[in-house]
Order: sequence, then C-alpha cells, then structure tokens
Amino acid sequence: MDPVIIVGAGPVGLTLALALARQEVPSVVLDEGPGKDEPRPARTIVLREDTAALLERLTGVALGEHGVRWAGWRSLRRRQVLSEVTFDEADPAAPLHIAQHVVTAALRAAIADEPLVRIAVDSRLDSIEQERSGVTAHTRGENGTWWRGSYLVGCDGPRSTVRKLQDIRFPGRTAVERHAVAALRAELPWEGRALLHRMPPWRQSGPSAGEVTARPLPDGVWRLDWLLPPGKDLVTPEILVSRIRETLAGWTDGSTPPYELLDTGVHTVHHRLARRWRVGRVFLAGDAAHLLGALGTQGLDEGLRDADNLAWKLAPAWHHGPYEALLDSYQAERRAVVAARLRAADQVMPVLRGAGGLRHMVPGAARGQDALLSDGHLGRGPFGAAVRYADSPLAPGRLEGEIPVGTPPGAPVTDVRVTAEDGSFVQLRDRLGRGALLVVLIAPGTGVWDRKHWMSAGVMPRLAASVTALPYRAELLVAESYPGAPAHSVLLVRPDGHLVTALSGVRPADLYAAAEATVGGAVKQEAQAASGSH
Repeated sequence: MDPVIIVGAGPVGLTLALALARQEVPSVVLDEGPGKDEPRPARTIVLREDTAALLERLTGVALGEHGVRWAGWRSLRRRQVLSEVTFDEADPAAPLHIAQHVVTAALRAAIADEPLVRIAVDSRLDSIEQERSGVTAHTRGENGTWWRGSYLVGCDGPRSTVRKLQDIRFPGRTAVERHAVAALRAELPWEGRALLHRMPPWRQSGPSAGEVTARPLPDGVWRLDWLLPPGKDLVTPEILVSRIRETLAGWTDGSTPPYELLDTGVHTVHHRLARRWRVGRVFLAGDAAHLLGALGTQGLDEGLRDADNLAWKLAPAWHHGPYEALLDSYQAERRAVVAARLRAADQVMPVLRGAGGLRHMVPGAARGQDALLSDGHLGRGPFGAAVRYADSPLAPGRLEGEIPVGTPPGAPVTDVRVTAEDGSFVQLRDRLGRGALLVVLIAPGTGVWDRKHWMSAGVMPRLAASVTALPYRAELLVAESYPGAPAHSVLLVRPDGHLVTALSGVRPADLYAAAEATVGGAVKQEAQAASGSH
C-alpha cells in the first residue's frame, strides 16, 4: 500500500504524519522549504489542554518546559479590573503559550526517529491526479518528481495549492482583525499572567488602538498585541516603538522600563471556511480548510484537532480498505465545529468592535463583553470550549443500557488513571491515538488488585469476551472512578479521546452496536467488498 502524501510541513502536517505513524501508516511530507524554520519570537501559539497533550504524546517532549502555562489571567478596562482568573500550578486548564518554531522543532525531532515518515524538502506541489486505487502528485524544484500515494492531505496553509487544484471554494471575510505584534524582554508587574487591557487610559501613538494583550513567554519575554482600527494604515517601526514605550510606561506607572525588542510584525486575521474538506482521496486540514482567530481564538488548535480526527480514520482505510462512511465523517464532524466557532465570532464581533457598542445602551454590558473576550483567550465558551461532536454521523442510535456520566457523548473524556491489560497504571490519555477503541470499566477498589485477580473476577471475563468480539480492535482498561459514572459502568471511547457512550454494566449487544457505529456502520461487509474489488 502506498504512503499517505501530506502536503505542507507546518505543525498540522507534521502532527498528522506522526499520528499516522503511531497507527503504523507510512507517509511522505512534501515540504516546499529547506526543512527547518527560522526562529520568530513574535510568532507564538496558545495551546489548550487537549492539543498540548496531543503534541506531548506524539513528541515525547514536555512542552511546558519550553513555554509558559499561564499562572492567571486579568482583564482591565481603562484602569478598572473587570475580572481575574488564577490557575493552580498543575491546573491542566491553564493555556500554554509557546513559540511556534519550538513546537515545529519538537515535531521534526520526533519525525527524525520515525522510520514511517519521510520528509521531502524543496518539494513544491504543482499537480494532483486521482484514480480509484490512489493519488499521484507531482512536485517541482530541485527534487521535482512524481509521488504515488494512497491518500493525499493538504496541510499547506491559507493559500493551499491542494485546495486550488481541487477547485474548492474558500469563502469568508478578509481582514476581520489586524494586530501590531512585538516580542520583547522586559520586567512587567504580572509575572506569568496574561493580560487583556481594553481602552487603556494613555494616548496611543499612530492609529488609535483600543485593546492590547500581553502574554508571557520563558526567560522574561512577552508577546504584546495591539488591536488596530479597520483599514490599512501603515504601522511603521517608529510608530511601533512609540506604542511599546507608551504601553510599558502605562503599565508600570511611570517612565518606560528597560526592554529588549526581539521581533515585530503585523498579524491579520481572516475568517474563511472551505466548502468541502474531502474530494475522493484528497483531504484538507488546518489553514487550508479554515481560517479563524479573531477575539483571542487560536486557529492552530483547530488544525491540530483536524489532524487528530483524520489520522484515526485514515488508518483503518489504509490497513483494511476504504471505510467510506468513516472517512466522510471527518468533514461532517470537523467542519461543523469550525463553522460554529466562526458563526459565534461573527455574531458578537459587531457588538465588541462596533462604534460605541452595546455598553452605551445596557448597564453592565462592559463586563459581558469582557467575559466573551476572556472566553476566547482562555479556551472557554463558544469560541474555545472543548470540542463536542454532538451530531456526529458516527454516533450510535438509542441504546437500551446507555446512562449519563460527567462527560456528554461526543465530548473529550476526562483524563483519569487506568489499569492497562498488562497490569500497569497509566493515564487514559496515554492510550489514545493508537488506532484502537478504548473500553473502560469503572470498578472501585481494583487499583490495589493484582492483574491475575481482577482479570478473572466479577464481570471481567464477560466484558473481556465482549471486547474480543467487537467488529473493530479495542483495548480493555479499568478505572477506579470516573466523574459521574457509577460502579460497574462501561465507557466506550474513540481513538481520539471522545466519548461514544456510557453503559450500565456489561451489555455485549449495546457495546457491539456502539462500536460498529463508531467506525462507520457495517464496516466488515464494506471493507470486504472493497477488498474484493481491487
């Protein structure tokens, strides 16, 4: 079977390559660049709990040691503190702020030790040909050649060649927001805490800006973003330096403190959504499929979720034949989530960014606006809350034994300690991304048992037999507890960590039906028919 061709060697493409390799699927990554990224301190990303855990699982790198997990968050309007959030030192909900080139370097280092991934540098895509059995791509440049693949995924950014070659429309809004950006080393009074300051009381140099954000990085470095007014006013180096000096002086109640300017730029946010994310054996992911990022949201988070979602669906198709319903669900699930994020932003932006805004009409509306903006920056609410595939085509129908637990169906599971089949204690999240469904029995007290006892005790033999009989590979785990789950309940979890269902006890028929739905329906017959046709 030919490898999966991945076009684009940014964080999304590299993540997809590693995620496929963990499921024994080879890939070739077409990198139009030289194979390394230039360090840009002002080009940073904020990772949420699930995406940071995904990258750490794939790279084996503790990213928190190379970035900063926010100790807290503060929102100000003029000189008034509107809200404050404090994160405990080990709070997984604390956003992680890190330079993008650090993440890319960690991914490249992991790929260097991965024999199933090949990176082809200086390879610029210029044509794609599809047929029933695979995909052929041509690249130009020093290493220009033809590449043969089983599938092709365009992770090649906003100007995606893959998207254009497939004639996929990319409608949306241009220049939704513009920010002047600076990375500098300075001593600010909120060590380790991020800050959103709306309508700062000091005079802004150049075009007026009503909002500035400060996010900490390691070694005393901060990234500052000034929201620019609509239009194309030029941000000159002189204007930016004046703005830096005014802002630092305003925050330290005096003259400008010493600082070292490391990097600058202008960041323009667009909102766009590709009409289709799949054309036969060709898929889109990351910025090639969607652009978002206004109101503090982070587009890379969604791109990494694309890679995680697509990898476990491509794996069975690569190994066993085209699971068409499973592959189709990638667009159905991921596009719906991103579309909802974009709709939420479009609905509130006129209020938050309009002249005067709602605050002039409704008492207390300033705090409401602050809550919306904070949600975007902190990964909560309609702009950043945990992704839930509530209307997934993979969701099973009504199951007689289904019960509610602390996680609704379609949402990411809570990371609890589990006992694996070999008797070792691991975190549930560590078992994700291996291409297997996870069946988790909630059995209080088993944590102190030896495996040879609990594997033959109580409901375990019947449950183990049910897992063995499932239509798709599954791993049996045991947890002492899970939020909202009663003793002896059974959870079915997708390879990307989203809950399929929770059942009251061992119910083989319900478990089988749920597993079959999760991988696209009558998978055995579909895969066998496809295999027989080749």
